[in-house]
Amino acid sequence: MSDAAPARGAGSRLGRDGAANPRHVYAALDLGTNNCRLLVARPLAQGFRVIDAFSRIVRLGEGLSASGRLSDAAMARTLDALRVCAAKMRRRGVTRARAVATEACRRAGNCDAFLARVRRETGIELEIISNDEEANLAIYGCAPLLDRRTSHALVFDIGGGSTELGCMEVPSAPDRHGRIVEPRPCGWYSIPIGVVTLTERHGGRRVTPRVYDTMVEEVAAAIAPFEAKHRLSALVADHQLQMLGTSGTVTTLCGMHQKLRRYDRARVDGRYLDFESARRISQRLVSMSHEARAAEPCIGPERADLMIAGCAILEALCSTWPVGRLRVADRGLREGILFMLMHGADAIPAGPT
Repeated sequence: MSDAAPARGAGSRLGRDGAANPRHVYAALDLGTNNCRLLVARPLAQGFRVIDAFSRIVRLGEGLSASGRLSDAAMARTLDALRVCAAKMRRRGVTRARAVATEACRRAGNCDAFLARVRRETGIELEIISNDEEANLAIYGCAPLLDRRTSHALVFDIGGGSTELGCMEVPSAPDRHGRIVEPRPCGWYSIPIGVVTLTERHGGRRVTPRVYDTMVEEVAAAIAPFEAKHRLSALVADHQLQMLGTSGTVTTLCGMHQKLRRYDRARVDGRYLDFESARRISQRLVSMSHEARAAEPCIGPERADLMIAGCAILEALCSTWPVGRLRVADRGLREGILFMLMHGADAIPAGPT
């Protein structure tokens, strides 16, 4: 499904006037189906410097598939996290900000009342963005990791309530003035399947291999129209497609592949993960008990039931486009928002420092 519900909510669209002003402090807040994340940064000549950050699993979309509404418990958890974000932004003296909400708020029948409550209780003006803009911002945030030697890129973001896909043309040669030609989008696609929605449909505490295969088949069927339209498999055959993934699923698998005793962004962001290693770890996770998954240092108890669904989504992507390896991005939508705030809609980011 390429077209989602239109964006709702006024939103804060400050600071989109070209070059970043070094006197400003910028903030980007991303409220997803599963997580609430904040970055606060100051601009640099190339990129930006993060001065504060926050991330908390809030499960805003818990039970949404069945009820069509945000539950009282989920809203309360989320409001607690948003109060922390508001306090951090005040303490850091944020002058330019944008706060966005994604799939859970796009789908919930009571989201307008929730937005009003957030505004009243925290002062944060949340803007509900479309699937296309979500994918666009995530790609902007990840663009510095694209390999200029490969002509096209598939960039994906496995979320809680949806999975966003974007295809990019990646020019290798500079323009006639010697300037780098930035990547150009070929198309966006969004499927209403994320780690929360897939887990609620099929379970997450104990998943048999047969159920796992069913998950993979469901996702593969959902992404098939994107392949039919853009024929990326032909680029795979010509070795002209690279894959870049941004999500808790791919960062966790990369951390597990490195046998990290605790998650370390510096050792994950920008690393490559080969498909065979990802599949091997995924199969091991399927065979583990919920308690054993929760004991994994890169997973933890809050995400142990969601990890299998994330692996299934990733396996469907890797099977459809067998590139052989993917580059892992511990960055995405928030970084895209920051660059759009600092440099305007025409700028592709140079990357954080």
